[in-house]
Amino acid sequence: MALEFVRESPQRLLDRVLGAYLGLAIGDALGATVEFMTPGEIAHQFAREGGMHRHIIGGGWLKLAPGQVTDDTTMSLALGEALLEGARSGRPFDTVLMADAFVAWLRGKPVDCGNTCRRGIQRYLRDGSLSGEQNDGDGGNGALMRNLPVAIATLGDDVAFERVSIAQSRLTHHHPLSDAAVLGIGRLLRMILTGADNRAIYGFLAEWVRAWPKFAFRPYRGRASGYVVDTVQTVLHAFASSDDFEEAMLIAVNRGEDADTNGALVGMLVGARCGARMLPSRWLNRLERDVVRAITDQASALLALALDRTTETAFSAVV
Repeated sequence: MALEFVRESPQRLLDRVLGAYLGLAIGDALGATVEFMTPGEIAHQFAREGGMHRHIIGGGWLKLAPGQVTDDTTMSLALGEALLEGARSGRPFDTVLMADAFVAWLRGKPVDCGNTCRRGIQRYLRDGSLSGEQNDGDGGNGALMRNLPVAIATLGDDVAFERVSIAQSRLTHHHPLSDAAVLGIGRLLRMILTGADNRAIYGFLAEWVRAWPKFAFRPYRGRASGYVVDTVQTVLHAFASSDDFEEAMLIAVNRGEDADTNGALVGMLVGARCGARMLPSRWLNRLERDVVRAITDQASALLALALDRTTETAFSAVV
């Protein structure tokens, strides 16, 4: 059990956790407007704004209302609720609860659902299996986009983080690159949440890219699709390009393609770095109020779960 987050005060840690979760939703809502567009199309459509998409206005191929989020945020909330239900019911980190949460999410007719996520949920409904066979078609970013609640709920427990991250991922995505991305970006997020400095963060990234060279993001190849390699490269490129939340976000979403997921993941990382108090109010205030409320309640509950688990384990070790 690694008690790494004792370096941060509870107040600062909560601010970082909220920053990550609200940042994910901001990036989702901002990026959805230009999802599946090319950079050239974005520059043309937003020529009056300097050729960049800058505002949460809804629309896009999903015809969203301003401030409405997509599956990146709603699947994360579904997963987070499953983790909290497991704690309440004495079934901690139960994969069946996670699978059932995804079923309920799908039956709730979400605004969007990726094909790989849909296929995995339908497989579970059909045969009850909690993982499909490894599949070359599972190399998308659907497991990566929703893993934030696991990273929060397991703070202080690296073993649980890895086990639960892979369990939730393989409900829909069973591919080595998906697994590597979920764990790598998750570890990066946990470092940021617990106050690691840039030297430690970029040292970790250099080591991780050496182990997984497909994710190398320098030089940036410029692809921003839903393929998990393209996603990771785009997210890390934007993250490393600016410490400023707004600037990093605009770098990500204006690449187009899978802009909602890329924006969500950049928002998560940079939001964790700056904290909720430093998020741009012009974007935060555009999010649907119910989404902000759900995220705020869930983020604090997931962090409390992590703190409670760590306290209990530390006490047991002493006794």
